[in-house]
Amino acid sequence: MSQAAVTPDAADAPTFLTVEDLVVDYPTPSGPVRAVDHVSFSVPRGGSLAVVGESGSGKSTIACAIVRLLKPDSGRIVLDGTDLAALPERRLRPLRRRVQMVFQDPYGSLAPHLTALEIVAEPLRVAGVKDRTERRRRAAGLLDRVGLPASALERRPNEFSGGQRQRIGIARALASEPDLLVCDEATSALDVSVQAQVLDLLRELREETGITYIVIAHHLGVVREISSDVVVLKAGRVVERGRTADVLAAPVEPYTRALRRAALDPTAIRGVKPRTMAASTPASATAVPEPRPPHTPLTAPPEGTGK
Repeated sequence: MSQAAVTPDAADAPTFLTVEDLVVDYPTPSGPVRAVDHVSFSVPRGGSLAVVGESGSGKSTIACAIVRLLKPDSGRIVLDGTDLAALPERRLRPLRRRVQMVFQDPYGSLAPHLTALEIVAEPLRVAGVKDRTERRRRAAGLLDRVGLPASALERRPNEFSGGQRQRIGIARALASEPDLLVCDEATSALDVSVQAQVLDLLRELREETGITYIVIAHHLGVVREISSDVVVLKAGRVVERGRTADVLAAPVEPYTRALRRAALDPTAIRGVKPRTMAASTPASATAVPEPRPPHTPLTAPPEGTGK
């Protein structure tokens, strides 16, 4: 299968992130299980790409590989000309500030003993901002930027709602002024109304800063709101990709059509598996599907063809 470069928001936008033939295996007692199987995509500078699929399809594994919370077994992750996958930790450390992550769980991803101000100031300390007053000033500015009032600065995570905690997580991720923000199901644990607020915030930040987004999601409604392009993942492999509006309007793959129907089925919101999804093959790391032709014309070098 060949890979298509994600269409940039501006025709002349240069490619900023390229994931090429990414492979990630997890060890098990019975042998390695392939979670990500030769996945390739690219994103322009200032662009936004969503990676969608069912639970277990490999989405979060891709996110963790991009930010190098885990090391890929093979493949390349090229950020602005530098292959992050090939770098040893000592050379990777200075680049970590450029790639940050907003985690799925707003309740478990914040240190419970720190105040909101301390949580956001800590990355500044790691980045070398030595003056404590300056760290606090900049952290307070970031919390204000994501919509938290000054009265909230000295409160701890258990004193905030889920949406407010996720705002703190976003402020923390922005503290190092990253070029790439990876949002791993950043709204999935939130109420629908709060999801909309967080998505609005992410859109505003992108417009203000020109930051590049990778958005991990399983709900196509989120994809429509935040990303200009989408990659559909099933059992660790890409089965469809293209402009978000095009894929949602006329998906080619039966699997993508099932995801779209599931997003529109009200039973999915209540946690009941929709009938439409029952007809699709469940994600399996040990039985990957054969990919179909991509949704949009291919313009980039060929992807790897398999294990």
